Amino acid sequence: MKVVISVDMEGVCGVASWVQVSPPEFGGLVSGTEYQVARERMTREAAAAAEGAIMGGATGVLINDSHDTMRNLIPELLPPQVRLTSGNDKPLSMVQGVQEEGVGALLFVGYHARAGSPRGPLAHTWNGFIRNVRIGGIDTGEYGLNALLAGHYDVPVVFACGDDVAMGEISAELGAAVVTVAVKEGLSSFAAIHLHPAEAQKRIREGAEQAVRAAKTAQPYTTRWPAPCQVSFDHQARADACARVPGVTRVDAVTVGWSSENAYHLFQTFRMLATVAGVRLNG
Repeated sequence: MKVVISVDMEGVCGVASWVQVSPPEFGGLVSGTEYQVARERMTREAAAAAEGAIMGGATGVLINDSHDTMRNLIPELLPPQVRLTSGNDKPLSMVQGVQEEGVGALLFVGYHARAGSPRGPLAHTWNGFIRNVRIGGIDTGEYGLNALLAGHYDVPVVFACGDDVAMGEISAELGAAVVTVAVKEGLSSFAAIHLHPAEAQKRIREGAEQAVRAAKTAQPYTTRWPAPCQVSFDHQARADACARVPGVTRVDAVTVGWSSENAYHLFQTFRMLATVAGVRLNG
């Protein structure tokens, strides 16, 4: 059985500021030094999950860089047995690879809480202006969108690591069968109590091994299709733009909705609306 590991950055041990997760090429409030340290920790957590997956019986591991530009992981620090997907123009974005033949499990590394979550360090969903995503009546984050898309290809989520708030949300939505490892305890949007990186990597390795060993009995995440879908923004102008898209309706001042017949349609519609909503707010 092959596995895919989706690696984000905000949930990595030691990370509690946007400065740490912002590539210096963006300019503004960034620090090349802090970003380099954070991306190394991100890579070492991905490597620990891969090592655990291999010990758990995975015959192939594809690691998908899933943060921002999706060019953050340091290939030389990864196990030599793995393959790496990088670059941000991927058809399935954060879960690219789950569509490959033989993939039987998806693992989340460095995941964070959804937008609006109290105590969730750097909690957000997709970008800085989406306030909420609601699928089939359930508020969700990137973890839910990605789990549903993986489920479209009959691939279950079996493992997740990140902050404790995110791990609680993932357990509540995806089920207690998902092995979760909290590498930090959220205190606020910009503060957390962290494990030592070596201890975090040890727990990730052990959790991933446990999860992959049990993956054959895991069930893909899904909802009842067709599903009602909604996304809320921080400003009515974003909803104005999205409401002009065929098939999308206005729910309230800052929320639009649509119906999706499957998770692939849901994900690609969401992704399009997230782009359409990126309008200038200064006229």
